Amino acid sequence: MLSIYQACAFKFDDTQYYGSSVIFTNYIQQPLPPGSRTGAGGLLGQSGALGRGQQMSTGLNTFYQFWSYVTPIAGAYIADTYWGRYKTICVSVAIAMVGHIVMIISAIPGIIGTNHSFGIFILSMVVTGSGAGGFKSNISPLIAEQYRRTKLFVKTTKRGERVIVDPAMTASRIYMYFYFFINVGSLTGQIGMVYAEKYVGFWLAYTLPTIVFMICPLILWYGHGRYRVSPPTGSLLSTTFRIWRFAARGRWSWNPIKTFKQLTAKGFWEAAKPSRQGMNKPQWMTFDDQWVDEVRRGLKACGVFLWFPLYWLAYNQLNANLTSQAATMVTNGLPNDILSNLDPLCLLIFIPLCDQVFYPALARMGLKFTALKKIAWGFYTAAGSMVWAAVVQHYIYKTNPCGMFAATCVDDHSSPLVSPLNVWIQAGSYILIGFSEIFASITGLEYAFTKAPRNMRSLVMSIFLFMTGLAAALGEALVSLSTDPLLVWNYAVSAILAGVGGILFWIVVRDLDADEDRLNNLSEGHFGAKE
Repeated sequence: MLSIYQACAFKFDDTQYYGSSVIFTNYIQQPLPPGSRTGAGGLLGQSGALGRGQQMSTGLNTFYQFWSYVTPIAGAYIADTYWGRYKTICVSVAIAMVGHIVMIISAIPGIIGTNHSFGIFILSMVVTGSGAGGFKSNISPLIAEQYRRTKLFVKTTKRGERVIVDPAMTASRIYMYFYFFINVGSLTGQIGMVYAEKYVGFWLAYTLPTIVFMICPLILWYGHGRYRVSPPTGSLLSTTFRIWRFAARGRWSWNPIKTFKQLTAKGFWEAAKPSRQGMNKPQWMTFDDQWVDEVRRGLKACGVFLWFPLYWLAYNQLNANLTSQAATMVTNGLPNDILSNLDPLCLLIFIPLCDQVFYPALARMGLKFTALKKIAWGFYTAAGSMVWAAVVQHYIYKTNPCGMFAATCVDDHSSPLVSPLNVWIQAGSYILIGFSEIFASITGLEYAFTKAPRNMRSLVMSIFLFMTGLAAALGEALVSLSTDPLLVWNYAVSAILAGVGGILFWIVVRDLDADEDRLNNLSEGHFGAKE
């Protein structure tokens, strides 16, 4: 069962989403090559279509990411409240299919490169992002909830050994391999579409992932009725707010410091438990004490996610600016957007190594590499990636014939002039950002699933995903740095925000980290009628 849904995620959320978005930078930034009707640049040329420049390219890439990670909130609300995860996924796939067909239309000969092409392309981004959002918030909780264990238990191995099985570690492994398959799709899509763009044209680059995507509805149809699903339980947002408001009664003060202390006091949530109300229990309290504990845990997880925009600001440089940076160096015939595949390649190598070698080795040494410690290290490695990119950009400016205007440097025949540096010196940035994904992104997915009440998993997952959208919105403020001669500052600011953010993050969450085992082993609560 699990492998089927992983295959579905492989086909839709990766080959389609990443395979298409990887070529957006060239499509938007670079002009249509002379004499080309498809945007293909050929062996030594630069592929392009709209010719809107690096700032517009970065801005639209940022918008697309923002939109794709804001819409999961709507998808999660619909799934948890009305439709359930499976139906929401099916509708989201249909919406994304329409968006992808519109995207192909924007790139066909005769339309590509025109103002009509620009408008159609933006429409396709909006529609495709809407479908992707509804899918993203629901697919990973649906996969992980096929495993129903929630507490530690003892198991006897084939060798007769009695071992303790930790469901939190099992969830961690599920998400590691879910992310592994994401990057199988990402690598396949990005390499295939980049070469299609370079040698045939953008219409083929957008058509290929659409063809692969058509397999997904067949998988969803086959899986109907075969998966364990949590039914929708009505609006939980309003109930969650009521619980918090009920617990906050009598804790407000004109003194903001006193109010903060009282609202964050240790016994804050006890006042909202049904067992404490006796005969005065409100009718809306159709849940038990354990569900209140789960809501508290889920809200604490959302507090952890509030730090993630600082991480994603650094990661998002991979989507546009690092691709643009590659175009200013010697590529020896490689597409400038091919090097980004080092990121998924790194993940395919190191996810199994972390699962089978590194993490078990740390455990044998008595070092507990908890979820929050992993996230903190994800911030630090992302900062290291941006430091690497800033140093590379410094040397590009130092060696480019046009100095600090490398992105627009051309000769008398309008052919690009580039730095003599080899594009492969970017590799360090991609490898470090890959490690940061293992530590921060994968663990964030795991944390959202394990800390949310079962009937709020899509909602809590959408809050985690929304942090990526929020980072994209914040990234719009940095678009002014995404141009020569300010690109060194662009990477340096991203490095500082990720590094300092990681330090402050750990200072704030270290007490929560010490409570990790207890939070993972809370009794499961019930909302409404017991299942």
